Amino acid sequence: MTDKPNHLPERLALLADLNAAQYLTEGLLTGKEDVPAIALNKVTDPLLYAGESRAELEPVRDLVDDAMHGFRDGKPTAADAWLAPRLHATLRLSRREAADRGFWNYMSLGMAPDYVVWRHLSEPKKDGELPKVTATRFRGPSYTQAFARLWWAAELFRNGSDYAPVATVCAHQDMLNTALRLDVIDHRPTAQAMVRLIERGTVRTGREINALAAAINASAATLMYDVVAPDTERDGRPMRAWIEAAESAPAVPRRALPEGPGEERAPETSVSALADHFAELFAEAPVRGKSTADEGSVDQT
Repeated sequence: MTDKPNHLPERLALLADLNAAQYLTEGLLTGKEDVPAIALNKVTDPLLYAGESRAELEPVRDLVDDAMHGFRDGKPTAADAWLAPRLHATLRLSRREAADRGFWNYMSLGMAPDYVVWRHLSEPKKDGELPKVTATRFRGPSYTQAFARLWWAAELFRNGSDYAPVATVCAHQDMLNTALRLDVIDHRPTAQAMVRLIERGTVRTGREINALAAAINASAATLMYDVVAPDTERDGRPMRAWIEAAESAPAVPRRALPEGPGEERAPETSVSALADHFAELFAEAPVRGKSTADEGSVDQT
């Protein structure tokens, strides 16, 4: 299995897509080879905030090590709900910084390729083909890349400083695989209303989550959610203050959830209104593999 890099610098860095591509070998994707860490670090670029404490590599690497250790005896997918809020609170990125694919390329190839293989290596196949990690887990879009998907899930589904909704979302892989791709999730009441339906037990399975996401996305073509369920005007000051506070912030707690930026929560009236509307949409939505006769049964997929 791919090991932890034998050379880790003090600071995180940027790794351009073109440079990242040369390290996506068959040996790495099948977990049979390590990344040549010294060579990789020679082709990186420094972060614009390289002199700040939030650019330090060790706290992030420690967090990843704790995730792999804590979930070593279970399914690696279970680590997502634990890691996502803590990764977000440790990195303290702005959205502009998080939009740089080079940062996530370095996280996956320079900082923790062993985590990506541990978390995303496929199950053994009956035809004898080797288990493999999809290349987009190392270098890919934000909803697929191993670390970017967790950071954006935390950013889009946190409710102000509260990361509890993030843990709910990341405990359901179809929320990460499907809902995270929807543009409407950038509307906070929409995101929180989806979480509310999971918490209520209105949607429970992966297929139900996919059906709900499809219904919400289709409805957004005719109903402007930000008009019928307005959000508060976003104030960038709490986020900037939170980022600046990284210089004196302690390590994120491992047992309790950390606290995010001190922003206002999504308006409860808007969240409630959309949750009720989405429940009505879901009641009429087709769920794959579920007939009218077995509507009361639970899909175990």
